[in-house]
Amino acid sequence: MASQPNKPVAEFRMGLVKAVVWRNESDKGPWYNVTIVRLYQQEGHWNETHSFGRHDLPLVQRVAEQAHSFIYEQKPEVAAEPSAD
Repeated sequence: MASQPNKPVAEFRMGLVKAVVWRNESDKGPWYNVTIVRLYQQEGHWNETHSFGRHDLPLVQRVAEQAHSFIYEQKPEVAAEPSAD
């Protein structure tokens, strides 16, 4: 049986900047990661980059805040990331 690809649990978008929230599982329970990208179109195809211009930064801040709020709205024991210790 083929495994299903991991799907994001939330996505926040402002203009061409988006933040995607991923839920991960570990032996200590679930935790979250966020990917932030800027969309752009080249030769009729949509692409993503992790590079942001000066005018993108306020949008990066806003989607990051939305992702942060989403994670902390989850159950407190689920929102904590695993310790780096």
